[in-house]
Amino acid sequence: MAEPSLAGRAVTWGRRARYAARQGSRVAWFAVHGEIAQSISRRIVRAARDKEDAGSAPDRPERGEPSRRSGISTPDLRRLLSQIASLFARDLANVEAGHYPMPDGEFGSPRAFLDLSRRFLADVPKVARRRVTGGHQEVYEATREGASGLPRYYRQNFHFQSEGWLSRDSARIYDFQVEVLFKGASAAMRRQGLVHLSQLVREKDQREIAYADIACGTGGLLAPALAAFPRLRGVGVDLSVPYLEHAREMLPKARVRRAGFINANAESLPFADSSLDALSCVYLFHELPPKIRRVVAREFARVLRPGGRLIFVDSLQRGDLPENDGLLELFPDLFHEPYYRSYLEEDFDALFAAGGLRRADLSPAFLSRVALYIKD
Repeated sequence: MAEPSLAGRAVTWGRRARYAARQGSRVAWFAVHGEIAQSISRRIVRAARDKEDAGSAPDRPERGEPSRRSGISTPDLRRLLSQIASLFARDLANVEAGHYPMPDGEFGSPRAFLDLSRRFLADVPKVARRRVTGGHQEVYEATREGASGLPRYYRQNFHFQSEGWLSRDSARIYDFQVEVLFKGASAAMRRQGLVHLSQLVREKDQREIAYADIACGTGGLLAPALAAFPRLRGVGVDLSVPYLEHAREMLPKARVRRAGFINANAESLPFADSSLDALSCVYLFHELPPKIRRVVAREFARVLRPGGRLIFVDSLQRGDLPENDGLLELFPDLFHEPYYRSYLEEDFDALFAAGGLRRADLSPAFLSRVALYIKD
């Protein structure tokens, strides 16, 4: 194989330098927001604690903070940053292998980015107060009447976030919130699912691929999929009308024409039997009750064609990356995630195998697991 030319090497190193600069500044930006948010939250927790009765047990866990169970160890910041660096190296390698293009900013103009920063920081005290008081049922109380068929398990303030999944304000800052949580690495974790879609595109004319992203939310995977594959059409399915509206609004006009959006429940997908070549779902299953996971898994198997692919991106499970197991234990203490502990124990290979889906690939990506299931 011929050595790359000097010009070719210069292009490669220029691309790598741009990627490193962009991702490095991204991590710094969201890490700073995380520190500010933690500082605000700590002040609110301290104020709430000072108001408690003097007779409270002094050794109990502080309200609004995770209990420190013995035997739990977590990676320090240096180790977490090392894991993020490994994820970014993998992300860049995927770009250079042609699986998807160099990522660009998903938050719009600098002015829009700063507006999101303001909105995020304004919402932090509200989230912190819910964490202190256990206020995760505001959505349920607000939707007692006229819930429009939304299931009970869905009508909660997951992550203690304002208005749950049911407002445009929530949709507007959701991706920013998630990036703060994962120190700017969330989009890169999602992109790892595009590798499996890229492999399908290399085997089949992308214009003929029937693809849907289930629980698409704000379009975190659907949007980059449409950007990576310019002839691909995709359908985003979600229970939240505001999130679907936001996902559509954020797509460039040229890509909106290749996108469809359907308000529907993953428990009853609006697709015919054996009609889809590819399904993706990102961060869905850890927010489903165990019984509902089985219903949704059966639906995935029903709508996929033989040979169809399920691209599964979700939280790590215990043992996927053992050094992070302690973080997984603490996560539901910090956020309202009522079904997360059962998720950690779920046997997904058996769950999907019941519908004829076999696992073809699995790899950790920082705090996510990326798996590919194929229908026999």
